[in-house]
Amino acid sequence: MSSEPFSMNRRGRILAIANQKGGVGKTTTAINLATALAAAGRKVLLIDLDPQGNASTGLGINREQRRLTSYQLLLGQATLAEAVVKSSVPRLHIISSTVDLSAAEIELVTVERRNFRLKDALANLPEPYDDVLIDCPPSLGILTINALASAHAVLVPLQCEFFALEGLSMLIRTIEKIRGTLNPMLRIQGIVLTMYDGRNNLSEQVATDVRSFMGDRVFNTIIPRNVRISEAPSHGKPVLLYDVKSKGARAYAHLAGEMLRRERNAGQGNAA
Repeated sequence: MSSEPFSMNRRGRILAIANQKGGVGKTTTAINLATALAAAGRKVLLIDLDPQGNASTGLGINREQRRLTSYQLLLGQATLAEAVVKSSVPRLHIISSTVDLSAAEIELVTVERRNFRLKDALANLPEPYDDVLIDCPPSLGILTINALASAHAVLVPLQCEFFALEGLSMLIRTIEKIRGTLNPMLRIQGIVLTMYDGRNNLSEQVATDVRSFMGDRVFNTIIPRNVRISEAPSHGKPVLLYDVKSKGARAYAHLAGEMLRRERNAGQGNAA
């Protein structure tokens, strides 16, 4: 099976947003980070690879717009150019998802190059993107494997709760397995602490423990618990459009800025 590195000329950076544990703010991070990057002038493609389709709903993509989705893309029934739709956010496009995608876990088992279906599809992007973000389901099935086999790096949202480090250890082992078998270039882009409650001593203790364990892989930006973040998806909007002045919106804007600064600094270091 091929695992050759991607050329960056048309695909830009491919980032899988993943955590095997559910309820950690993964989809919320995917939607709002994509929006913040687009607001910073980047051209962004978000791929909804979760059968729940929450990233699609959170960007206001209605059922009529989901005629061709990531399900058809993985099964070879649609090309990327056919599946991509524009969101209401300038410079942000999306490949949406529906519950049909859950069938792909079974249907892809006997398909040739089943772990590389997404990677093969991304080889034919209709236009260049600065960032391709993949919202993964909260499990390690064939969908998540396809995302990790396609990506340059993994962004890990981590909820500030008691079992956070246990889940992180499992994900790191998974990434190492993928590196050893399917995608030797895969790395951890960073860990984003989510659902932080400054009134809760546990949140601060978890943040301290994660930083002690993972060092500078943990972003300085922390995503707080914020009612505006929770309300935004029901309106089909990212929080940056729903309430740009909210703490949640400002946090995701800061996260995008920190990510871009880290990339620039890494590029300067490599050039030197």
